[in-house]
Amino acid sequence: MTPAAHVSAAIEVLDDLAKRRRPAAEALKDWGLAHRFAGSKDRAAIASLVFDALRKRASASYVMGSDTPRAIMLGALREARGLSAEAIAALCTGERHAQAPLSDDERERLETASLDAAPAHVRGDYPEWLASRFEAAFGAHAAEEGAALAARAPVDLRVNILKCSREQALEKLSHLSPAPTPLSPIGLRIEAGQGRGPALTAETAYVKGFVELQDEASQLAALLCAAAPGEQVLDLCAGGGGKTLALAAQMHNRGQIYAHDSDGRRLAPIHERLERAGARNVQVRARRGAADVLADLEKRCDLVLIDAPCTGVGAWRRHPDAKWRLAPGALELRLKEQGELLAKASRFVKRGGRLAYVTCSVLREENEEQVAAFLADHPDFAAPSAAEMAQAAGLPELARFASPHGPGVRLSPATSHTDGFYVCVLAQR
Repeated sequence: MTPAAHVSAAIEVLDDLAKRRRPAAEALKDWGLAHRFAGSKDRAAIASLVFDALRKRASASYVMGSDTPRAIMLGALREARGLSAEAIAALCTGERHAQAPLSDDERERLETASLDAAPAHVRGDYPEWLASRFEAAFGAHAAEEGAALAARAPVDLRVNILKCSREQALEKLSHLSPAPTPLSPIGLRIEAGQGRGPALTAETAYVKGFVELQDEASQLAALLCAAAPGEQVLDLCAGGGGKTLALAAQMHNRGQIYAHDSDGRRLAPIHERLERAGARNVQVRARRGAADVLADLEKRCDLVLIDAPCTGVGAWRRHPDAKWRLAPGALELRLKEQGELLAKASRFVKRGGRLAYVTCSVLREENEEQVAAFLADHPDFAAPSAAEMAQAAGLPELARFASPHGPGVRLSPATSHTDGFYVCVLAQR
């Protein structure tokens, strides 16, 4: 397939997404099944174009004065790829599988349109209904933060210190040119390119459990929990086990971690991951009908971690299609779940223990406002300062990411060059 045919195919996929609100990965898979002549490199090129268009959907549409799939793709070629009007015209010749030639209006817009007077949600490429919430979270920097969330994310890895050091992992993966992460002492970073990233799950270092895929912000969230060897820890929303594995390594396989999730299906991958990582201090507590599988942990835990279900706004760099499928109703549902989880988690924290609340969101409603509501209802808990949290974790430099809206640490692509995360560790008096 030619580059021009890749563009036409990407427009087909965008058209499908406009008609059916579903994950982009599903639409791309269906396109590939219907066009079996396309090789793996062609499919990767088309996927890259589709995701770039989704990252820049608002600004691309604004530039072109239209929100049709063709307009969004043409605008994204300029906004995401930096192509000139002439280069874009060369991809739209109308020959064979190429798009129809540019109209005079399309060419003029590609040559002269500016985002200078565009509203913040357009310059930041996020949904208009979130504009007031981004302004509440970021003030005058809302557009800058949104634009950072629309950029491509690097590939971050967490070194499994149960099996090797960061220096050893760097050597094992040297052919991929990794670099140490700036903030996490156990992270590696492989910068993103234009095409498909490396197949890390096929790497020997991954297969043998020396490294795990985990964004630096998620690594820092686990480190800020300051889990110590010998402690009793409950991961209440363990899911696939990413933070459970990180905590097990921090605890050097000493003490006990109880991994639980309200949806047993999300827990399914954890067993294979625990074995690969060599984590031996984790007990999986899956749901069993109406039984209270956590009853024996009441008031016994040194640390309870809530990796809360949230809107996932902070992970838009990795899932750019998710921001256009997110609806106000989904936010309201998440807020209700988060409040219930905080109240539930408090019963397992022993006197003097800690309750860690984590989201991959940048919205105040899901972060500082949830913590404030919990503290108002639970006067037996207090929120240490961000500096105290960072000091307890042995990462005092993280104090500079203290939230301006309340207790806790805020991370974002524009400030910490990570995914957007919120972490607050509450202390039981």
